[in-house]
Amino acid sequence: MRSISFCLLFFLHTAIISQVTIRGIVVDNNTETPLPFATIKTENSYALTSVDGMFVIRCNSFPTNITISYLGYQTNTTLIPSQTSERIKIKLNPEEENLDPIKIDTPNPKNVASKIIKEAIRRKKQNNPKYSLESFSYKTYSKLKITEDSNAQIRTPDTTNFDIEHIFNEAHSFLSEKISLHQYKKGSNEKETVLATRMTGFKEPIYNVLGIKIQSNSLYDEDYTIFNNQYIGPLSQRALKNYYYKILDTTKDKKPAFVILFQPRKSKNFASLEGILYIDIKTLAVQKAVIELRGELNVMATHNFEYFPETESWFPKNKEIVIRPGNGRQKVSLFGGQISVGRLPKTSYSDSNDFLTSRTDIFDIKLNDKENTSLQQATIEIDPEANNKSEAFWKQYRTSTITEKDLNSFQVIDSIVKAQNIERRIDVIQSFNTGYYPLGFFNFDLTYPLKFNNYEGVRVGIGGVTNTKFSKNFRIGGYLVYGFSDSKYKYGLETGVRLNKKSDSWINFSFTDDVKEVGSLFYLTDRRVYSLFEPRLVNIDFYYKFREWSTSLQYQISPRLISETKLSTNTIQQTTGYQYNYKGTSLGTYVTTESTLALRWTPFSKFLKTPNGYKEIYDGYPKITGQYTQSYKGVLDSDFSYSKIGLKAEYVINRINQSRTSLLFEADAAIGDIPLTHLYHAYPNAPTKETILQRFSVAGRRTFETMFFGEFFSDRLATLQIKHRIKPVRITNWFKPELVFISRYAIGDIDNIENHEGVGFSSLDQGYQESGFEINKLFAGFGLSFAYRYGAYHLPKFDDNIAFKFTFYLKL
Repeated sequence: MRSISFCLLFFLHTAIISQVTIRGIVVDNNTETPLPFATIKTENSYALTSVDGMFVIRCNSFPTNITISYLGYQTNTTLIPSQTSERIKIKLNPEEENLDPIKIDTPNPKNVASKIIKEAIRRKKQNNPKYSLESFSYKTYSKLKITEDSNAQIRTPDTTNFDIEHIFNEAHSFLSEKISLHQYKKGSNEKETVLATRMTGFKEPIYNVLGIKIQSNSLYDEDYTIFNNQYIGPLSQRALKNYYYKILDTTKDKKPAFVILFQPRKSKNFASLEGILYIDIKTLAVQKAVIELRGELNVMATHNFEYFPETESWFPKNKEIVIRPGNGRQKVSLFGGQISVGRLPKTSYSDSNDFLTSRTDIFDIKLNDKENTSLQQATIEIDPEANNKSEAFWKQYRTSTITEKDLNSFQVIDSIVKAQNIERRIDVIQSFNTGYYPLGFFNFDLTYPLKFNNYEGVRVGIGGVTNTKFSKNFRIGGYLVYGFSDSKYKYGLETGVRLNKKSDSWINFSFTDDVKEVGSLFYLTDRRVYSLFEPRLVNIDFYYKFREWSTSLQYQISPRLISETKLSTNTIQQTTGYQYNYKGTSLGTYVTTESTLALRWTPFSKFLKTPNGYKEIYDGYPKITGQYTQSYKGVLDSDFSYSKIGLKAEYVINRINQSRTSLLFEADAAIGDIPLTHLYHAYPNAPTKETILQRFSVAGRRTFETMFFGEFFSDRLATLQIKHRIKPVRITNWFKPELVFISRYAIGDIDNIENHEGVGFSSLDQGYQESGFEINKLFAGFGLSFAYRYGAYHLPKFDDNIAFKFTFYLKL
């Protein structure tokens, strides 16, 4: 949903305590070309230049010597006599490149770096602990700190005057600590158990923050992740096609290493990482890495590894990421929705301060740990007492000290969060993402206040359900709406009782008196997949009335597999002249008694287990939903016996170049005596109007835009929808329209079509086809769409095959 790119860290953690800063740039003496990742040393500090050749290093006093070395250039030692506010320029003279220490045999020295990387990629499984080790476990201490200006102070005690973004732009405006146990067994995903966590200003952790993948753990993965955004990794199978490599140096440690620079090829702007890799000369494993990403925000990520002789492997020791202002005003979101950690100002790199830093130290490492327990469903699990750990517990595991300024920030931010009611505002945003607005112990359902369709006209109402402030084990909900065209009230009441917290099992009872679209299919488990706005509702005019009594059981078999079973009895009444001819009797009113079982499986999603349940932190595909319904004739006066089965599968491919392909397949079948109200349509979305402009409306998400309402019904139906979005076209920072190509297909049939009286429609036995495109996000979420109908159901009048509409994608 959002694009994030970042900045540069010029000094290591050993230099942070220094008092005096030296800023400069290193260039080629002949060409004035900046030299990236040159080594800068003082008596007690160490740094690297950026891709622009700039550096920041600190020392304790003046005068001081700084030494600059770069492979292929003569080493330069420069005396800095006193502090200066100006950036110093240091020029290096080229010398003959000496590759003698390199032991890889190649007739072309210029290709040595690529040869090394190619061999390092080939040996990834030997060097990656997740392949070379049977199991491992370790503990981590992580600290996330946000502060735009290290010298900024909150000068007023009147905390009610602070805007929400100021909370994240003053002092140490956000500080999060976390202690975790990590466990891995070959054949399973790595699991993190959060043993302790706390966040400034918040009584309870904001679980969205704990679910964010700030920085990749491994350099061996195909993609490198920064704040949930993925980039081609420098040791990916695609790396040599996307990056240039050059040897900068070799180290002389006990375990010598090649120091290799990698930079993106100019034509591969989506492989935008650059940096250096320290590759072990003997094993070609990664000893250390420094990775940079520059843009609207700038970032530098570092990884350090430790050698374990007993397994002859390098294992992560620590990692760090630092964000600073870049060339734009990009927001960084931590809490979901539009609450962010603030907007960064434009500033030059060398004059900027760290805005966000995150450091993770790794300790208590156990390799091939025989006692490693079996790992279950959740990728991340929060210990129920993680938010209540004593200071003694923190001191036992804390590897990075909490400064006096950190401690002062706790008190200041506590008061600001309380005065600004930030916890409440975050709760509102997160509830809004699931379709609710919380007010006290009641969540108002945002789908009820205002709707429109061609039968009820304007439909207004109110509804919602109680939340955990009312009770964690009992809920009451309902709604009341009024249609101005049919002048009727509709309503529903429900109550639920939690049976088991671990499986999130609920038994529900409900009564509903409302209208429903003819031929629509509702998957029970989809009630937890929220969409605020479904545009095709505006054009629907073929409804039936129903009064339903039901009971249901919701059961979470596992985080990846949820189920719902429902028993219901419905009294159906038509709103049009439709009647179903059942064994020679025409019925406009009838009763159905049904049982339904629905399952939803997301095998590749990842979940965070909190004390309150599971949260999906990674949207994995495919997502598969299945549902079976059986109607029983004679039970509670039911008129029909029939069976219905449905299967829906969704698959999405998100590519590293920001293009996206999605496929949605659905197949449904019904057997028995079934009235039209309970058959299937293919989600048509073309109003029955004469001209293209009269049919101009809002395009749907899964709808056939050129198919007219009421045109086709089926008792066997299969549909396939394919969407391909190319990389968004960046015109300005705020204007990035998206072009999406769409193809849709449907095929179906119906038996005994003569039993459905009072309406006219066709089957889909010849196969329906339409294709088109959307140009989305042109303005405030609005865009345009075009679709064309072709094939067996192409209409004689050319204009009738065209659908021209606008689109709307709300950014929550």
